[in-house]
Amino acid sequence: MPDGSGQLGYLGVTRSLSGRLWRERAADADLVRRHQLHLGLSEPLARAMASRGVLADQGETYLNPTLKALFPDPSTFADMDRAAEILVDSLERRRPLVVFADYDVDGASSAAQLVRWFRAMGHDLPIYVPDRILEGYGPSPAAFKRLKAEGAELVITVDCGAAAHDALACAAEIGLEVVVIDHHLMRGDEIPQVAALVNPNRPDDTSGQGHLAAAGVTFVLLAALNREARKRGLFSDPSQAGRPEPDLRQWLDLAAMGAICDVTELRGFNRALAAQGLKVMSAWRNPGLKALLDVAKSQGPSSVFHVGFILGPRINAGGRIGRADLGARLLSTDDAEEARGLAEELDLLNASRKEVEREVTEAAIDFIETESNAAEGPMLLVAQDDWHPGVIGIVAGRLREKYRKPVVVVGIDRAANVGKGSGRSQPGVNLGRAVQAAYDEGLLLAGGGHAMAAGLSVRPDTIPELRAFLCERLAAESELAAAADAIEIDALVTTRGCDRALWQDFQRMAPFGPGNVEPVFAAADVRVERPMALKGGHVRVTLTDGSGGRLKAVAWRVEGTEAGRRLLTEGGAIHVAGRLKPDDWQGREGVEFEIEDVADPRRA
Repeated sequence: MPDGSGQLGYLGVTRSLSGRLWRERAADADLVRRHQLHLGLSEPLARAMASRGVLADQGETYLNPTLKALFPDPSTFADMDRAAEILVDSLERRRPLVVFADYDVDGASSAAQLVRWFRAMGHDLPIYVPDRILEGYGPSPAAFKRLKAEGAELVITVDCGAAAHDALACAAEIGLEVVVIDHHLMRGDEIPQVAALVNPNRPDDTSGQGHLAAAGVTFVLLAALNREARKRGLFSDPSQAGRPEPDLRQWLDLAAMGAICDVTELRGFNRALAAQGLKVMSAWRNPGLKALLDVAKSQGPSSVFHVGFILGPRINAGGRIGRADLGARLLSTDDAEEARGLAEELDLLNASRKEVEREVTEAAIDFIETESNAAEGPMLLVAQDDWHPGVIGIVAGRLREKYRKPVVVVGIDRAANVGKGSGRSQPGVNLGRAVQAAYDEGLLLAGGGHAMAAGLSVRPDTIPELRAFLCERLAAESELAAAADAIEIDALVTTRGCDRALWQDFQRMAPFGPGNVEPVFAAADVRVERPMALKGGHVRVTLTDGSGGRLKAVAWRVEGTEAGRRLLTEGGAIHVAGRLKPDDWQGREGVEFEIEDVADPRRA
């Protein structure tokens, strides 16, 4: 493929129609050659792998990420062996247990894994999921007291609990044993006093698996549980009658759900979980996932798209605007009829969620565009009465995409005198750390998260002070991030060269996500034919160039943008950057170009 590097930017683009620089994704030339030689790869594919930090001795496992090659020793996780001992003890003693889960996909898929393991061991494990609006995120003293009063002796928290100091202190006071399985950042070096706390992001953990979702940590816990139960002789010989050892591979689809929907870095063991989990999911043996696929009128082998855009949003809908435990119940049931009913309810809730999300997004954009200087700061904080707390995280993500800077969206409940906020950040800006600093300064009632996402609770009258604090705190990071905000190009293509064979070659790098970003291609001097504005602010076009090819393309949510207006205008050459997607409509097995950015060669 031709070299499209420019002196100042890729194809000379220093400022696209969205204001971004284009640049070639950097790769070590010697490493590129070694990948080509040792793995028999095309130069563009070898370059793409090298640019993602895949070393020469990692190529095989990168292209074929297996659990055998990448599974970590559970004992390297702090408290993992202790947690396994406690849970198997509880199993043998038939103690009343409850799994306490967060209300998102990661929490639901983590809880479902534990429910299914205990069920395979002949023990029922009830699920408790707090109501997002009435109870907020994570364990609370009230919830633990309720569970204790209902007879629970041990609670296993998943995807929450590591920072719930007040709730865990209450549990200790009332004699409720707690095992925490989490992955969120923790405050300082303080480890809560619990029976066991498994979190690769606790300060004394040496596993090196801090990028796992809670579902990945839970899957490692299942391996530790099998090992502990095997050591105690709880499994029969495979040739004899009795209880067989649970085959954990059947639940890899649940681990993949958490890894992908929680937008974790898909590298190393986590990449193997996602890749192998998608293969397991493709059989659609989990009744809940199959029912969701059916109500969404989708089909085919599973993919990151299925998980992130079809299944995940529907599972999340229960926690956002419906009953919080619907997702966990769906993923843990073996009853096809129950699964169908839950899936239909979640599908309806997801449709309602979309409408609420649209209304909040429009109101937030209106505030930003009309409030003096609101869009000019290093970060955006928008707040309004009665914005539904179940959609503010999605809205924050939409606004981050539009304005290319960190965003916090707060919905204010005047009756309770509290604002619930959710934030999404730009690469290079650690929003979670800034929110933690705001909490330490006494500006928040609660707050935490990680670099790219955070949640908080705040008194409404403190919001202006919080906005000023976050703007000052993030100013330097945001300035550097804005300067580095660029489209990184993997290869230059022509419309004729964008075919199924090219897409399949680069699919060897899948699954894609943070830590293993999807390849981005650039096409130079293309012309737009047959532009069509679609419902939802999307634009569909056909691209042509001097190669003689014709390439179908689509740009999502570009209504009202300079790029959108340019794509709706025929005539004149443009450069486009984007991703190749399969086009299997009516069995055609073609490709479509998903436009990420547009540049005008005359003003690039």
